[in-house]
Amino acid sequence: MLRRPIPLTRFGLAAVTTFATPVFAAGEQDIFRPLPAEQRDLAEMRWDSRPVLLFAPEAGDDSYERQMALFRDAEQALRDRDIVVLSDLEARNPGPIRQAFSPGGFKLVLVGKDGGVKLEEDAVLAPDQLFAVIDRMPMRKREMAD
Repeated sequence: MLRRPIPLTRFGLAAVTTFATPVFAAGEQDIFRPLPAEQRDLAEMRWDSRPVLLFAPEAGDDSYERQMALFRDAEQALRDRDIVVLSDLEARNPGPIRQAFSPGGFKLVLVGKDGGVKLEEDAVLAPDQLFAVIDRMPMRKREMAD
């Protein structure tokens, strides 16, 4: 389901700029990372990366494993679009970001470089479908033109 951009501030996620455990550090190369439960927002990634949040009830969830396999196969295309995949597999220990999105099971959320929510899906999404959403964005069109 495609949605208009919704600033993360709607969820109270951009109000805090101090982090207990940052998910993004300058020069970090791994695009597949955990989303710590204590993470309050994604402000440190704004204008640099397009976070894709993956929520699952637990490690080993079938939908999560299928999504990650698809993403690993498309890793270079993810990198080309500045995507960072952040996984939250701690349904029993919900942090502020998980609480804001209230996933009932598996959920994928695309956040744009501007911090707005661009896409929410409750099912495994083919990477090409994700890329089509991103490639229609004005900022991505400018990136491709450069």
